[in-house]
Amino acid sequence: MLVQMNIEQKLSAAFSPIFLHVMNESHMHNVPIGSESHFNVTIVSECFVSQSLLARHCAVHQSLAEELKNDIHALAIHTYTEREWHTLNNQLPVSPPCCGGFTDKRKGSKKSVSD
Repeated sequence: MLVQMNIEQKLSAAFSPIFLHVMNESHMHNVPIGSESHFNVTIVSECFVSQSLLARHCAVHQSLAEELKNDIHALAIHTYTEREWHTLNNQLPVSPPCCGGFTDKRKGSKKSVSD
């Protein structure tokens, strides 16, 4: 939980969020049990008012630069103002199933989506 805690602390400090949800989705991917490499972040902050979606994502990336460099393999980012969040009825976005590598049970080999 160290990586997840770091993400939560850094985003809280940088954006003073009204709502912050950091979900470790590593278990949904082909990674070892207990991994902290795939995350889904939903952050609601008035810091995002009048910012484009790109600017919001860049700000999140900048806050988590060290984690993205060393620990995080995948990061889904959902940024909202309080008004946008209420328009969505405070519903967390759901991540789609992993489309990465899978095991071909007939051959016992790992395949990628491009195979």
